[in-house]
Amino acid sequence: MPGIEDTKEEHKKILEQLSDPELISNWGAFEDLSKRKLHLERILAKFAEVEEVKEKIKENQSLISANEDPELMSLAEADLVQLIERQKILEQEIADLEKNDFAEESENTNSDQKQYSAVIVEIRAGTGGDEAALFASDLFRMYSRFPALEGWKSEVLDSKSTNIGGVKEITFEMSPASSQRGENGNVLFKMKYEGGVHRVQRIPSTEKSGRIHTSTATVAVLAKPKKSEIKIKPDDLRIDFYRASGPGGQYVNKRETAVRITHLPSGIVVTSQTERNQLKNKENALSILEAKILEKKQIEEEESMAGKRKDQVGWAKRSEKIRTYNFPQDRLKDHGDLSQVVKSLKKADA
Repeated sequence: MPGIEDTKEEHKKILEQLSDPELISNWGAFEDLSKRKLHLERILAKFAEVEEVKEKIKENQSLISANEDPELMSLAEADLVQLIERQKILEQEIADLEKNDFAEESENTNSDQKQYSAVIVEIRAGTGGDEAALFASDLFRMYSRFPALEGWKSEVLDSKSTNIGGVKEITFEMSPASSQRGENGNVLFKMKYEGGVHRVQRIPSTEKSGRIHTSTATVAVLAKPKKSEIKIKPDDLRIDFYRASGPGGQYVNKRETAVRITHLPSGIVVTSQTERNQLKNKENALSILEAKILEKKQIEEEESMAGKRKDQVGWAKRSEKIRTYNFPQDRLKDHGDLSQVVKSLKKADA
């Protein structure tokens, strides 16, 4: 069984491979390496937990050896039994992870998620002010090209823009074409790795001194549940209608077509204002709400089983920086080369 150093070394090599500019042209190899990277990170997380348990075992053994307080000794002995058992369980989990091929694990994961073929993606501007909003807009433009390449359908559900062409936040749905089956029709399986914090390093168009700025945007990938899966009681909703606003806050519609829905039991609030039709905006807002309630349900179930929160929105850690886009160096850190993204964005501007 490989040890922690071997696992760390393989993980390091994969990170180097993912940084190779040539890899972006080979999507199959890129996807396989990304999956293997995640598999190794699960193993490394288990190793880290084992080390924590070992430290606690030493602390309890020291308390028992000190033989100073009978009551404290009794508690330490009880904890020690549980910790030793926990260490055995973790080591077995590591052995199982190392024995199982990551491709088999991915296949099982894919099977578990077949019922969630469509996704709702939410992009929010993070730190960086106007530049963060422009970066969020760039991310949306990048993702909006992906459905066309994969043969999927895409629809914007909600958007809040700025007066310089950026977006404060945008929510859109990606779903497979009715004729697509298997992995090609599983949008979630291909998009779930995008969730997290994306960071950009570039010179903003508004920067006169030529300094490089760093900005962030968060991407959340939510599984879209089937209608029969999430039951929402009408009495649990507060629905408000208001006039849609555009960049700078000015109203863009004389009628109250924008919709805000508050789910009273959970406190979740969603909005939609992209359509001119109030009913369509309400349908869009309900779709977003159902996905967020499913997300909350999945997280609660995971916390109950694991004892702590591990994942963010669906399948990625929101607090984890997953990708850095370095424009001056034309580089995409951790996942490949940025040149293809930059070229596509430049073509769109031409």
